[in-house]
Amino acid sequence: MSIHYSKDHEWINAADANSAVVGITVHAQDALGDVVFVDLPEVGKTFSQGEVAGVVESVKAAADVYMPVSGEIVEVNEALRDDPSLANSDPLGAGWFFKVKLSDASQLAGLMDETSYNAFAANA
Repeated sequence: MSIHYSKDHEWINAADANSAVVGITVHAQDALGDVVFVDLPEVGKTFSQGEVAGVVESVKAAADVYMPVSGEIVEVNEALRDDPSLANSDPLGAGWFFKVKLSDASQLAGLMDETSYNAFAANA
């Protein structure tokens, strides 16, 4: 499928209609600065779209990580827990936060594509 973006600066890459990978955007990690800690959700926990699923802390601030879609956490990025700086060095790759089993894939349609997100982030 494709990468979508939330107004809360999360990205979600839906591999198919059932599962997706979630992380924070380049804009978010730029605004936060050096990430020093991540609090990842518990595997097996279910969240509704917009709920806080984790926290990312930097030398400047702490920010909530919101669920861009409803679903169940099926995996967390243990490498990110061990090395939070991955959220800065590779936010769209090795710095992913968690994988989710989608409850309602139609929620993806309500998120932004890359062009829309870039315009949104430029004014954020």
